[in-house]
Amino acid sequence: MIIISEEEGIRIDKYLSDHTDYSREFIQKLIDQALILVNEKKVKASYKIALQDKILIKEDEIKNDIDIIPTKMPLDIVYEDQYIMVINKPSGLVVHPGSGNHQNTLVNGLMYYTKNLSDLGGDFRPGIVHRIDKDTSGLILIAKTNKAHEILADDFKNKRIKREYLALLNGVFKSNSATIDAPIGRDINNREKMTVTDINSKHAVTNLKVLKRYAKYTLVSCILETGRTHQIRVHMAYIGYPIHNDPVYSKDKATEFGQFLHSYKMQFIHPITKKEMAFECPLPQYFSDFLKEIED
Repeated sequence: MIIISEEEGIRIDKYLSDHTDYSREFIQKLIDQALILVNEKKVKASYKIALQDKILIKEDEIKNDIDIIPTKMPLDIVYEDQYIMVINKPSGLVVHPGSGNHQNTLVNGLMYYTKNLSDLGGDFRPGIVHRIDKDTSGLILIAKTNKAHEILADDFKNKRIKREYLALLNGVFKSNSATIDAPIGRDINNREKMTVTDINSKHAVTNLKVLKRYAKYTLVSCILETGRTHQIRVHMAYIGYPIHNDPVYSKDKATEFGQFLHSYKMQFIHPITKKEMAFECPLPQYFSDFLKEIED
């Protein structure tokens, strides 16, 4: 996997632990074994990355003893052609194999369904241009060719792909709309979490619009201007209205369904045909049933 760095002055072991599924200790071992190279050269774990560095992780050699097994599973395919797919991902499904979880992911299902997936993301992320959290449901875009992957990745980077999420917040949000402009970085006390911080953080902006208020909840639309890890979940918790049933960012006990967050709409220009594409998908049944339960 090749990563183009957008940050400067951070130790490579910390940078990669924040941007991959590997622990910092494991990354240090990989660096010592020359399984991680920077600009095709061996470096030390203390090496500080520079803008435009190309970081190569030799995943084939790291995990050559682990097979990613194609697995038959139901795929809710919203759209497909020879270049791309749009999938409606259910809550609870992990997008791609990672540390401690190499089976029963969306990638396993995609590999069973088709052999035509881009390989720019490496052996463990075929076709994956972007990701959404395990317990976030809804639309995710898949690349079937490398050319489509390259163009879509650039579109995501340059904010040409529009995404809208539906979220149910704990509490009654009083304003009709809001813009949360707060940088997000790794929580120094818990690397499994992200947080609003000015330490090794990235610019993050979420636009919120109230759709409906309930007695104890608020249904909102969230449009991302940036695409940071856990961005909506972090921003909603930061303003004091965490997403309902969020097992990480809400203090309330959560069910197995996880956070009530749904990737509802997606708009983009087709990477090959250049046609305007727009998709939307309904809420999961569990989500919609809960909304009916809390109606006044």
